[in-house]
Amino acid sequence: MPAEEVVVWTDGACSGNPGPGAWGALLLFRGRERELCGYDPQTTNNRMELMGAIAALEALTRACDVVLHTDSQYVCKGVEQWLPQWLRRDWKTAAGKPVLNRDLWERLAAQCARHRVHWRWVRGHSGVVLNERVDQLARACIARHRGDGCGGAA
Repeated sequence: MPAEEVVVWTDGACSGNPGPGAWGALLLFRGRERELCGYDPQTTNNRMELMGAIAALEALTRACDVVLHTDSQYVCKGVEQWLPQWLRRDWKTAAGKPVLNRDLWERLAAQCARHRVHWRWVRGHSGVVLNERVDQLARACIARHRGDGCGGAA
């Protein structure tokens, strides 16, 4: 049974969609912070939004209560509304088409089974300090990999 509470902030970014992309995550636990980020040379914004949440949850070494903040409606609605139906329909949409990004949704579903995740949607680019921080973390990761400069910790 999860006992420890971790607060997580995640974001994804893409330079073009599709194009080079990255995700950023901030984990807050017992007064400590841990920043994570990752890069993909050819991806989509939705995949990077998913990867931020997945990587943050996979980084936890034991089952936890997690309050996960994201500015992605795709991730929030996907987890809370669409995922249970996709599972019932063997990874098909209501229209009978294959679910996009299934590989990542399966990883996220596994983490949601491992942790007790409380999803919190926040409006992006609205001055929410920690949301802006993970956005900058993801954008700095893209810039670093593209050789555009440093601009942030990883």
